[in-house]
Amino acid sequence: MTSQLHTELWTSWASVLRSYAAAHGLNAKQHAVVEVSADSIILRVGSQWMEFTATEQRLSDGPPVPFALLEDGTVTLNHAPAEEMDMAAERLAREMLFPSL
Repeated sequence: MTSQLHTELWTSWASVLRSYAAAHGLNAKQHAVVEVSADSIILRVGSQWMEFTATEQRLSDGPPVPFALLEDGTVTLNHAPAEEMDMAAERLAREMLFPSL
């Protein structure tokens, strides 16, 4: 993957995470904050956080797992089958804001 394509996918990943976190936050007791840099994206909800780097995802209460943005606009997380970027972002934002569902 070229550096330029990775940058575009990284920006898109941050954008869909931010959008779904905001949408789910409308009905949640807390809101999410998304922090973006060239090296990491962090989604924070209260004292919990989820961080993405180019190669892994870390949760505030767990070990890192493999993560990758793929050229076709999908993501892989913890060796699971590839998932559409927007569907993965929606699921992860929902799980952070509504952990008991």
